[in-house]
Amino acid sequence: MQDATDNRLAAQYEAYPYPARDPREEAKRLIVGSPSHLLEIDHWIFGARRPASRPIRALMAGGGSGDGTMMLAQQLAQAGRPGEVVWLDRSTAARKVAEERAKVRGLTNIRFVNGSLLDLPELGLGHFDYIDCCGVLHHLPDPAAGLAALAGALAPGGGIGLMVYAPHGRTGVYMLQDALRLLAPASEAPAERVEVAKRLWKHTPETAWLRRNPWIDDHIKGGDAGLYDLLLNPRDVAFTVPALAALIEGAGLHLRCFVEPGRYDPDRYLPDPRLRARTAAMTPVERAALAEAITGNMGIHIAYCTLGEAVEPAWDDPASIPVLRELDGPTLARGIPADGVLRVAFDDLRVGVPLPRLAAAILSRVDGQRSIGAIGAALAANGIAQDVFLRDFAALRGALEPFNRLLLAAPA
Repeated sequence: MQDATDNRLAAQYEAYPYPARDPREEAKRLIVGSPSHLLEIDHWIFGARRPASRPIRALMAGGGSGDGTMMLAQQLAQAGRPGEVVWLDRSTAARKVAEERAKVRGLTNIRFVNGSLLDLPELGLGHFDYIDCCGVLHHLPDPAAGLAALAGALAPGGGIGLMVYAPHGRTGVYMLQDALRLLAPASEAPAERVEVAKRLWKHTPETAWLRRNPWIDDHIKGGDAGLYDLLLNPRDVAFTVPALAALIEGAGLHLRCFVEPGRYDPDRYLPDPRLRARTAAMTPVERAALAEAITGNMGIHIAYCTLGEAVEPAWDDPASIPVLRELDGPTLARGIPADGVLRVAFDDLRVGVPLPRLAAAILSRVDGQRSIGAIGAALAANGIAQDVFLRDFAALRGALEPFNRLLLAAPA
């Protein structure tokens, strides 16, 4: 499905591997995010029911310079979990960066393959338990065909983590893309186009919407690769919530959740009971679409989807082990405000999340090792009745799971 635009896109990522990364910085930090965090895969894709001892085959479809690949491969290695992460991309320049990053980290669980996700059947890579497709579908000539190709490469019970651009939070981007098509046509060399784009941004008046958009900064902080990808990309299609949901359904996949799920709950922004009475009658996709439309700050959508109906995490099983994503339980417990309301912020939007009375006592015992039953037993020894613990634990889960923070770990 290559066309002239696709050829220009391929040339772009050879000239400017994205995102711009210096392999030497791997010794300093691991870039962590969504999708494809191991705890998220265990929870949202496998319902925290797939044993950690079972090997995972993961595909990074459009792996670029390797952020997601490094994160997942490193997390598997640190946890001592078996598996293979297959990096797949057309860009030889991006592969060079990703391979050097893996070398610095000493990772041996990554396999590098040059190629297109559209050619998966011909590449003979087999089937995968998990597929990452982050920032790729919105550049393809036919996103539906791309997602269908990925769905066809899933093993039974597998799932996909997606990231695509969203329109409202990218307000101003497409206007400057239009301007640069006039000022820096695609026929010019990439370096010359970057120079023109830098000059344009320097002199863009304050009335330009991108000047007023605080959530998009790749052209400021992402180096030449970030600027090119944002403002000079030859094909860039943004998806609303309904459009992405339709794309997922069309590929025969089940939408498990948007990340973070709580961000897509319109009731968090609408305290008016008459408005909530209307949102209550909406489908989950309609509710998410409403949240997208009224907040206006979503520049991307991240979604997890599964092949077949999702397996729900066993929150009612005392043997299940709760885990906090990128948080320390005791530290979080000590930081709970006096009023018991946790303030959560995303892209300048703040919401209050009420926590139950036993939140601190429970969180201080969440260490990724103790089960729900063990935590309840510890509190029972301090005089907390079982029914009171279970009520407050359910409330705590209802407060933190929607923000992708309290999850269940994979069983041993």
